[in-house]
Amino acid sequence: MNILDELAWRGAINQQTDEEGLKALTDKESIALYCGIDPSGDSMHVGHLIPFMILKRFQLAGHKPVILIGGGTGSIGDPSGRNSERVLQTMDQIVANAEKLSGQMRQLFEAGSEQSGIKLVNNYDWLSGLSFLDFLRDFGKEFNINTMLAKDVVANRMDTGISFTEFSYQIIQSVDFLHLFQNEDVQLQIGGSDQWGNITAGLDLIRKKEGSEAKAFGLTIPLLLKADGTKFGKSAEGAIWLDPEKTTPYEFYQFWFNQDDRDIVKYLKYFTFLSKEEIDALAEQVELAPHKRAAQKALAEEMTVFVHGQKALDEALKISAALFSGDIQELTADQIATTFKDVPSSQAKKGSHNLVEFLVDITGIEPSRRQAREDIKNGAITIKGEKIQDVDYTLSEKDSFDNQFVIVRRGKKKYFLVNLED
Repeated sequence: MNILDELAWRGAINQQTDEEGLKALTDKESIALYCGIDPSGDSMHVGHLIPFMILKRFQLAGHKPVILIGGGTGSIGDPSGRNSERVLQTMDQIVANAEKLSGQMRQLFEAGSEQSGIKLVNNYDWLSGLSFLDFLRDFGKEFNINTMLAKDVVANRMDTGISFTEFSYQIIQSVDFLHLFQNEDVQLQIGGSDQWGNITAGLDLIRKKEGSEAKAFGLTIPLLLKADGTKFGKSAEGAIWLDPEKTTPYEFYQFWFNQDDRDIVKYLKYFTFLSKEEIDALAEQVELAPHKRAAQKALAEEMTVFVHGQKALDEALKISAALFSGDIQELTADQIATTFKDVPSSQAKKGSHNLVEFLVDITGIEPSRRQAREDIKNGAITIKGEKIQDVDYTLSEKDSFDNQFVIVRRGKKKYFLVNLED
């Protein structure tokens, strides 16, 4: 199957500049292609993955991915998808962010792969050497203001206003495409649907500089919407980051595992490298036995391994199983700290405490002693995975995790984290 046929089956193509020409080219030879990301933050989130999953598929099909980190473009800000100006970052912050993103890209495109490595480039390397006069003479002259104003990314900002800095972004991105075409033999740029105007502007510049016969192409990916019509990529708590310090592998796993049945087959096609036969079988499971969540489990496992590796998946599965069963004794203090970091928390002194006093006076987990005694007697209070029904029970170090935390569960799902202090 040609790579474009596979992308079409996966629903991953929005627009192409020359479908027949690109298909003919990819049928007969390996091509270099690129996708870019500006270092506006120090980590990618799952929304950023969408075009890079396409880049990865090209890599696995034998093509040569070039990843552009926008150290230059990131210093001015992409107006795409925004109704107001970006706040400019310091160059020190941009450099630090670029280093973090580069590390994540190497993990995604090189770790555990027998395919050829990626080419990582930073457009600061060539954009920073351009003088203002050279920029205007060599490139600004090639762009018609009327054409630029008609691009969606600019037209959508005409009511609220757009600075010359952000207005010039499409010229600078076009310079990137031309530079990579000339120096890295890049013939294809891919990006999100909001990048169509920038991509086509780059193709126009290439043809003006290299001649109308220059073989260069553009491809965009559809905007990924959830079944409820909202944009994919965020949970109720916010963005799902690839950085394990921002979103733990357990949280990352749970994000994918909790996806709606109505979206799951689409996400399997977009985000996994499972075959059509494997995805069709999982789609059948969604119809016949949705309660087993086999498709969600496959998606969560594939994505966690892809981003964080097998060891992180094993840990996420261990934590998930422990929380599902309520048997959390085998979790480490580090696993407790990351797993329960967002549950209600309080502090208590290390040492021994009467359970009722601990729940009411020390931590405030229970509103009153009467309610605490009632919940204890009814078996609604679990400490370190053990149900406690003795109102005179004394908590001690053995009920904690490494004398650092006590985990209290009230009822079936309500967890509380108590930090122990000297």
